[in-house]
Amino acid sequence: MASSTIASPSTSFITKQKDLSRSAFSSSTSPLSIPRCRKSVPKRIVSVMAPQQAERSPAATGSVKTALTMTEKILARASEKSQLSPGENAWVNVDILMTHDVCGPGSIGIFKREFGEDAKVWDREKVVIIPDHYIFTTDERANRNVDILRDFCMEQNIKYFYDIKDLGNFKANPDYKGVCHVALAQEGHCRPGEVLLGTDSHTCTAGAFGQFATGIGNTDAGFVLGTGKILLKVPPTLRFVMDGEMPDYLLAKDLILQIIGEISVAGATYKSMEFVGTTVESLNMEERMTLCNMVVEAGGKNGVVPADSTTFKYLEDKTSVSYEPVYSDQQARFLKEYRFDISKLEPLVAKPHSPDNRALARECKDVKIDRVYIGSCTGGKTEDFMAAAKVFLSSGKKVKVPTFLVPATQKVWMDLYSLPVPGSGGKTCSQIFEEAGCDTPASPSCGACLGGPKDTYARMNEAMVCVSTTNRNFPGRMGHKEGQIYLASPYTAAASAVTGFVTDPREFLQ
Repeated sequence: MASSTIASPSTSFITKQKDLSRSAFSSSTSPLSIPRCRKSVPKRIVSVMAPQQAERSPAATGSVKTALTMTEKILARASEKSQLSPGENAWVNVDILMTHDVCGPGSIGIFKREFGEDAKVWDREKVVIIPDHYIFTTDERANRNVDILRDFCMEQNIKYFYDIKDLGNFKANPDYKGVCHVALAQEGHCRPGEVLLGTDSHTCTAGAFGQFATGIGNTDAGFVLGTGKILLKVPPTLRFVMDGEMPDYLLAKDLILQIIGEISVAGATYKSMEFVGTTVESLNMEERMTLCNMVVEAGGKNGVVPADSTTFKYLEDKTSVSYEPVYSDQQARFLKEYRFDISKLEPLVAKPHSPDNRALARECKDVKIDRVYIGSCTGGKTEDFMAAAKVFLSSGKKVKVPTFLVPATQKVWMDLYSLPVPGSGGKTCSQIFEEAGCDTPASPSCGACLGGPKDTYARMNEAMVCVSTTNRNFPGRMGHKEGQIYLASPYTAAASAVTGFVTDPREFLQ
């Protein structure tokens, strides 16, 4: 057994970590396994005189099945091959291409340059365009980006363009959704077994649905717009087995911060990260999305969770498109496997200035903060705000620092004003947030997660210390280059808002 070289607090939570050539930990022996045929290569025998040979019966013939991981199966099927191995290059057929206002104009420009001004996209129903990053701003260049998207969608008759025209009142725009990764799921564009690409590194979020989802650059996106294909190298797979009952003070953000802290921000470079185990099976879809969302912070090519009844139930009213899930074979080859006993994990944060700078929340109790930010594709979903509301409700106190709330999508925003928080006596998130003294929930968008123009809501325009439910804490990520960002779960973020210091949420949840 290879021992972990990562410092505490990680080592006590890992029960097993080993290199595997073949693993028997897969929970599925799906009939969807793709056979791999092996050719037998005859040995050349050189002899002075031919030896006498006894009569032999004919060799058995037939295909020999090779076990594949989920990612290998999805890419094999999408490339119309019987099997693929890590390191192989394959032309892959794309099911969905997503782009947004930051990268869309560049991708469109490359498409037109390479395929012609009058060229048509390969499939107008497989291109999804979602303005979401720099929306609620007076910055003319940011606004122009959305205009470019709109012109292109009208020209190409793109079916799924979630437009916004009235920046003064997002509710006046029925088509506008908000953060692309959450909107993709809510609008039914995420389906098991498919290939989804997006011009955003956190496109890996969609792997929560048992599909291959990854971010690509503008040049690749321009090519996909014209052909519907992409050349991909098949990644090897790291497997993360998480078992144990999830403590009621932990969220998926704690799980992924633990993993990134364990393997580092380069530990999964160009690798697939597959999440299995009883803990993962117990997570709802939004929590699984959080898990897959941050695989790119470990360098991962994609993250993936096997589709199950939770997945299928979520998709019931989201899509009418048929899909076919796949699962890793029982004897699939994994590059490495990590095993965690989640019942022993404590609330975590990632200290400045790297997502792998992991520490226990209680170890940072003396860190005074200036603000709290709850939002983004990572921490701005309905369940994230429900979690934050639970802490505020339990504490019965008002926040001591400005606390900014940025719902990911219009649907999330409406949930904050309509869904009762369990155990609150019928109160909604918005009521609880108001009583706690938080800022009024803002217009749905990426907000200050990526910094943005200076008039972006909650942007850090001064050197401040912020506890945030976002995904990156590099210098300048949320605005000011000297700002300090502590990445945390919505539980920890809300607890910190109440005390004015980085705070372990168990202080209010137990």
